[in-house]
Amino acid sequence: MSEYILARKNGRNIPREDKIFGISNRVKKMIAEKGADKVINATIGSLLDDEGKLVVLSSVVKVFKELSPVDYADYAPIGGVPAFREAVKEAAFGKRRPDGFVEAVATPGGTGSLRNVISNYSEPGDEVITSDWHWAPYNTIAGEMGRSIRTFELFNEERRFNIESLKSNVTDLLKAQNSLVIILNTPAHNPTGYSLTDEDWDSVISMLTEAASCGKAIALLIDAAYIDFAGDEDEYRKFLTKLSDLPANVISIVAYSLSKTYTLYGTRCGAMICVAKTKEIADEFKRVCEYSSRGSWSNSAKMAQVILAKIYSDPELLEEVNRERAYYRDMLIARGRAFEEEAEKAGLEIVPFDAGFFVSIPCDDPDAVSAELEKEGVFIVPLAKGLRVSVASISEEKCRKLPAIIKKYM
Repeated sequence: MSEYILARKNGRNIPREDKIFGISNRVKKMIAEKGADKVINATIGSLLDDEGKLVVLSSVVKVFKELSPVDYADYAPIGGVPAFREAVKEAAFGKRRPDGFVEAVATPGGTGSLRNVISNYSEPGDEVITSDWHWAPYNTIAGEMGRSIRTFELFNEERRFNIESLKSNVTDLLKAQNSLVIILNTPAHNPTGYSLTDEDWDSVISMLTEAASCGKAIALLIDAAYIDFAGDEDEYRKFLTKLSDLPANVISIVAYSLSKTYTLYGTRCGAMICVAKTKEIADEFKRVCEYSSRGSWSNSAKMAQVILAKIYSDPELLEEVNRERAYYRDMLIARGRAFEEEAEKAGLEIVPFDAGFFVSIPCDDPDAVSAELEKEGVFIVPLAKGLRVSVASISEEKCRKLPAIIKKYM
């Protein structure tokens, strides 16, 4: 919008329509006109079964049905229900809890964690670093608070994690700013499905340790929304212990969401969990993030917090939830592998993929290709650098059909 009537632009670029919701409206229109069997909707960021129905863990539903009115109708404390704050640390770290001082603050999903980190660990006008392939709302969240996103190249020419590009941008911004926020979405990165390897993490820790010698404040935000759909829960948490080695002026913050892991999308519940070198820094984290919560959404919804606390208070129930999730995780991984295999057969280049809800395809003109695919009843999401396919929302059969169809229009 170039002109406003009463609202103020305030330096923001506000589109007339959200891109994904716009696609969703076109999907619904085509289904109404031609029937659901004529449409492949690979845009949805939720896990669906092979019939296109939302996957909701029955073990979690059982807990929900046993809640008392006070469990969901009463206010939660600003920072979260005490039992939730302890349970979510266990949920996020598992057996790989780093050494250090750990505090957790409840947030409305992982998005709330991102908002509070940017608000408290950067200054107005600052640039926040993340990868060139990234979840588009990072830009919105930063822009709402007068910050902007600077990107590093996620992959080098060998299709490996580009630590040199990250290092160059970190060095540059630490010369220009008093503080720096870095967002790494891993494992099962949205939108590429890439997971940083142990070697990648060693490089990141080494680079941050060197960069921190300037004495400025650095916040490393790990957006781990998909961690429990990447693969073995313990194996994909190994990197977390490496956070213990960071210097005192680097605070690590894990953005953990109950949306995917516990299929509680609509409850909007998550947590931001810090790993700090000193108690003073951890206490400061808790204080400033609760303050920001109070000044934005106040307190987060109580229901999902109680559900998580109940799950972690009952070992048999926790095992049941983990077992049920593992079934759907295996289904998701099979879909991703199927898409990867068929892409190779079709000669369709995809971004390095490990696991998760999405696969991405490099493309010079993603909007044009996406528009042509929509005419054929295939809906995917055009990004700045390519196309995003949600393998979470389509069957393995469709994952095998789709690469050849996309290749035809590239």
